[in-house]
Amino acid sequence: MEAEKAKQKSLTSQKLKEKLKECQKLKDEYLAGWQRARADLLNYKKGEFERVSEILKYANDGLVLKALPILDNFELAFKNLKDDLKKEAAIKGILQIKKQFQEFLRAQGLEEIKAGGEKFDPNLHEAVGEIEVKDKEPGIVVEEVQKGYKLHGKVIRPAKVKISK
Repeated sequence: MEAEKAKQKSLTSQKLKEKLKECQKLKDEYLAGWQRARADLLNYKKGEFERVSEILKYANDGLVLKALPILDNFELAFKNLKDDLKKEAAIKGILQIKKQFQEFLRAQGLEEIKAGGEKFDPNLHEAVGEIEVKDKEPGIVVEEVQKGYKLHGKVIRPAKVKISK
């Protein structure tokens, strides 16, 4: 009888050890699954944060695009202003408003595209004409018809230019 009890104890002990190994294996699987799910969630959150940041970065581009004609009109008015009028106090005040407006747009991430004297770049410039110039190689911007702008490094309006033939 004692041999039988010892045999049953041994079987029970063996079953418990097997059960323990099975539980340990399940625990490891669940832990690994949880860790993968947690890593996936953290990666998703990071990706979403970057996407939302990118969206917010360019959220003002519609507003900035609508403001560009105002800046163009300031430029045109200043360009057509006679030199003797540029010294008047009222004109200086208007030029100060223009400068303030430009600073506001720069604070929003707006930057001018350099055009004059540069080599034509279809990513930054839009050719609206060609001019015969003897002392310049072909494809050089000789006249800027309308300024181009980037918002946070992204072209929102290419510079309209005339290039040398």
